[in-house]
Amino acid sequence: MNGPRPGRLLELAVVDLALIERLRLAFAPGLNVLTGETGAGKSLLIDALGLALGARADTSLVRHGTEVARVEALFERVPEPLICVREVAVSGRSTARVDDETVTAARLAEIAGPLVELHGQHDQQRLLDERHQRDLLDAYGGHEAERAAMADAVARWRANRAALAELTIEPRELERRLALYEHEAAEIAAARLRVGEAAEILARLTAAQHIEAVVRGGSVLREALLGESGGGRDAIAVGLRAARELARVDPRFGPLVERLAAAEAEVEDVAAVARELVADLDHDPAAIAALEERLSLIYSLERRYGEDEVAVIVHGERASAEAERLRGLAAERARRAAEDAALLAEVAAAGARLSARRVESAQRLAVAVSEVLEQLGFPPGVFEVALGRRPAVRDEPAVEVDGDAVAFDAGGIDQLVYRIAPNPGEPARPLARVASGGELSRIALAIKVVLAAADETPTLVFDEIDTGIGGRSAEPVGRSLWALGRRHQVLCVTHLPQIAAYADAHFQITKRERDGRTITEVRSLEREERILELAQMLGGPGGGRAAVAGALELLERAEARRAELAAEA
Repeated sequence: MNGPRPGRLLELAVVDLALIERLRLAFAPGLNVLTGETGAGKSLLIDALGLALGARADTSLVRHGTEVARVEALFERVPEPLICVREVAVSGRSTARVDDETVTAARLAEIAGPLVELHGQHDQQRLLDERHQRDLLDAYGGHEAERAAMADAVARWRANRAALAELTIEPRELERRLALYEHEAAEIAAARLRVGEAAEILARLTAAQHIEAVVRGGSVLREALLGESGGGRDAIAVGLRAARELARVDPRFGPLVERLAAAEAEVEDVAAVARELVADLDHDPAAIAALEERLSLIYSLERRYGEDEVAVIVHGERASAEAERLRGLAAERARRAAEDAALLAEVAAAGARLSARRVESAQRLAVAVSEVLEQLGFPPGVFEVALGRRPAVRDEPAVEVDGDAVAFDAGGIDQLVYRIAPNPGEPARPLARVASGGELSRIALAIKVVLAAADETPTLVFDEIDTGIGGRSAEPVGRSLWALGRRHQVLCVTHLPQIAAYADAHFQITKRERDGRTITEVRSLEREERILELAQMLGGPGGGRAAVAGALELLERAEARRAELAAEA
């Protein structure tokens, strides 16, 4: 994809996807909130967007009674929007297009995937994975170069270790292999094979089987051509003299003179060749026996080493090379062992550099996330990033760092865990042990807010970010999502009015029946409609005036707070 990188999501069009018959949504910059009753299809829109980003196609999403579901996403780009289309057929066939060009789903994911980052409950659970926590710290600290250097050092060390393992051969086995390859190479070299030699010997032996008949026939042939009793040469000579006499009186006989002269020369040449062929025959029984022995040797080598002389010669060259390699195995093993130590030293140095960067970044990340969490209702200084190193166990590869034998992997020498202390006076503990669902949602949001400055993803999508969050914590979450929307486009599915009140654009998702079929509809709400939606979120469909008054107050308070935050920025 050439030109400037596309930006935020402009529109999403969906046709015949599950309960959605047909809709087109135009999203705004900033915070876009989707609300509606449970089961109306809020998360279905996120699934639709995922298809347009190259996610795995599920044929069960095709609306009953139709053949194809279609999703189209338009992304901001100059001079024209980027158009990504995905179609899923009941038959299981899936097609994808980018700007009217048919592409694979994988290619669609390469192009559109980096434009949107989806955050659901699964992603919040990933936050409990200490390896993911380490990756987040590295992203925050900008440790890409140090991570790459560490990964490269470990890769080179592992490649050398693999080569060293291949060189490790038991002495008796090494001796056996060396003797075998040396024998094969010597045997083939001693034979001094020539390509085509077996065919030549076989032809000579075949001729030798008929030697008496060949000699007798050769004599008859020479006698017929040159014999004293009137061979062919004498007859031609007589004819040649007569033709010359005739040519003197009649020029028409001139060509016959030339032809007879040529025939005379040809007869003499044929006779000479026949004499040579007969003379070349192996009359000596000892010579014939030698040829048979030579052919037997060649056939024996071919049975063991190859189908012809070429294959046998190549096998001998390989055996010689392998014998040479085995003779130098001890030296190569010593060289690789020395290189192993040097490469481990490089791993240790790269790991130490990365670790030093992490120590500094961990402190900054802990402070930044704690500040955001404080705004989300946590006590001050609640979050910390604990860094440590795992001692290597026996027989485990290790590097020496600060005098200790430390385990490592391609990601470094550090063990890292995020901890929180939500209750004053209690020690900080790992997220996985103390974080509730609501706390984990707010921590995930806080980390995303902190990382947003370095994150270039145009659109962030939060599906059910408010899981486990109560009303007291909801307003700070809405405020943080709105602040995040100043640097990114944010799409958020929520059931909390305190979050929805901070929306720059508010979409209501409803489910109704039409022509005996259930359909999902989505519409953008104006301010008065937003108040009614917030009222229903507060007090249910029958909330009455009190719910409307509470919704208006909630909305006005959010608008005032947004204005304050905008002024501070």
